[in-house]
Amino acid sequence: MTVELRPFGVACNLRCGYCYQNPQRDSGNVRVSYDLDRMKRSVIEEGGPFSLFGGEPLLMPLKDLEELWAWGFEQFGQNAVQTNGTLITDKHVALFRRFNVRVGISLDGPGELNDARWHGSLEKTRTSTKRAHEALTRLCREGAPPSLIVTLHRSNATRERLPILYDWVRNLQLVGIRSIRLHLLEVEDEFVQKSHALTTEENIGALLGFLALEKELKTLRFDLFADMRKMLLGDDRRVACVWTSCDPYTTRAVRGIEGHGQRSNCGRTNKDGIDFVKSDQSSFERYLALYQTPQEKGGCCGCKYFLMCKGQCPGTAIEGDWRNRTEHCDVWKTLYRVLEAELVKSGRLPLSQSSDRSRIEREFVTAWETGRNPSMFHIVHATRVSKSRQIPSNAERAEMFSTIEDQLLEWERSEPSIGIP
Repeated sequence: MTVELRPFGVACNLRCGYCYQNPQRDSGNVRVSYDLDRMKRSVIEEGGPFSLFGGEPLLMPLKDLEELWAWGFEQFGQNAVQTNGTLITDKHVALFRRFNVRVGISLDGPGELNDARWHGSLEKTRTSTKRAHEALTRLCREGAPPSLIVTLHRSNATRERLPILYDWVRNLQLVGIRSIRLHLLEVEDEFVQKSHALTTEENIGALLGFLALEKELKTLRFDLFADMRKMLLGDDRRVACVWTSCDPYTTRAVRGIEGHGQRSNCGRTNKDGIDFVKSDQSSFERYLALYQTPQEKGGCCGCKYFLMCKGQCPGTAIEGDWRNRTEHCDVWKTLYRVLEAELVKSGRLPLSQSSDRSRIEREFVTAWETGRNPSMFHIVHATRVSKSRQIPSNAERAEMFSTIEDQLLEWERSEPSIGIP
């Protein structure tokens, strides 16, 4: 569970053209005040610790940041912040060190690759990008490398831009970055679709390129691939919430706290520009429906990766309707096939190939019908202790790998290859 503390809500110093929070800004729902005492009380009620979030949380005055992080350090021994990095100063860095603040920076690349993170004019945008890079480099130099979120879009991940993006990642490893989270663009409207979104084939090519790049890198990893491998092996512990049955009216993995202490949900599921009151009870109609709805109708029926994906994040659902599966379904299926093939080749049995898969799916359905969301790891573990671990024979493994490899070759013949330069 993540407690996201959002003092100014979606207020931000940038105006990123693709931001999933723009519906709230367009509706005029931007907060200009907050109450520190109320926020602290709500954090305690949620159980903390918290991550300062936005919009852009570093819009807060330094004196309030110091008070909030001093309190967070006293209560929990740690703090966190997710920022675009453009407002970080020497004084902020001093507070990071003093109050054990883990920093996450959202940045999409060098120079023009980051232009979608717009700051009103091209000159100001490039200056802000430079400032964010300088802050990132400084934190690495001082022994506190930030984590990084990189969103893929037309400015940074088309065929001609990918070599620059991959070289940037290589350089990030050299300065000390250890973890990058790759995001596919969440499309909120037709304008974002036309001006910023990649095609399915471009998304697939970019991610396969990152997967190949990871094999070259020594110390930097993409948590997306680690999560997907774990899900294929039936281990959903500490993976991103997008793989784990999110109720958009509860968003159990994200407990939002707004500027006056009110509860809110993860902003990725907010499509109407209004913060709905957080429900006090989780519901799993989306996953019951997806399991039974044909794929041609927007569901997941019959998909062997359903347990690993569960329709992915409702914020990326087809046509913005959380009842549908993700619009990036073909991207995730292709990537799961590649990772599945790797596991089979290494002698490990993916859950997608297990004879227990249907039974485990039924266990999830039964649990969701009664309002429960079980851990896949515990269900799979219970299966394994009840019988000897299921390891395919060499012949079975060869047959499985051959089948998957044939599927991948068919896809490669139909799509242009995108390699690592």
